[in-house]
Amino acid sequence: MSDSTHPLKYLLGWLIAGTKGGPTRAKILIALKEAPQNANQLASRLNMDYRTIRHHLEVLERNNLVVSTGEGYGTTYFLSPVMEENYALFEEIVKKIWKK
Repeated sequence: MSDSTHPLKYLLGWLIAGTKGGPTRAKILIALKEAPQNANQLASRLNMDYRTIRHHLEVLERNNLVVSTGEGYGTTYFLSPVMEENYALFEEIVKKIWKK
């Protein structure tokens, strides 16, 4: 593993395994891997509150794990290029937390 992925590994570890909202963020990332979606679609799909989804999307976007296009209600979210490239690392972290 190159040194450049270490900070990402720590960031993902903290955002997914190290915080209360981690499992929700993991579900959002998994859903976005399947297809880009807006917050409302994610809320419906994951059976969660729209405001909760928006909060987690903001955290993920602030940490460059997701990117968005469009504005307002129709803003569509995608995995960021860095997240796409390191999706296997994310899957490893998820496997560990969901085993517990």
